Amino acid sequence: QVQVVESGGGLVQAGGSLRLSCAASGRSFGSSAMGWFRQTPGREREFVTAISSSSSRTHYADFVKGRFTISRDNAKMTMYLQMNSLKPEDPAVYYCAAATSYSGESASPLQARQYNYWGQGTQVTVSS
Repeated sequence: QVQVVESGGGLVQAGGSLRLSCAASGRSFGSSAMGWFRQTPGREREFVTAISSSSSRTHYADFVKGRFTISRDNAKMTMYLQMNSLKPEDPAVYYCAAATSYSGESASPLQARQYNYWGQGTQVTVSS
């Protein structure tokens, strides 16, 4: 079992940066793939990025490639999302999620249904 709590959201100007953190508890964190998703009102939760348990593999949605970077520190049981060059279309609630069934070194699932533990989300707002 894994519990995750996001932090680091806030208001930033377009072009600016934010760093989100996802603090985890539970023995399964180090062996679980992790991901970030985001959701805006009236829309389905969408995949942003994922990282395998060993950090050997990452995936990014096309709309964040080159701007966002996912990383994790298993010793600190924390995952991060560095968001640079934020755009007016990036505002959303950003969710951290754990996929405990995906423990392989290269496993970095892309679909929300593959994740079984979710945080409460952190709001990111971008002013133009």
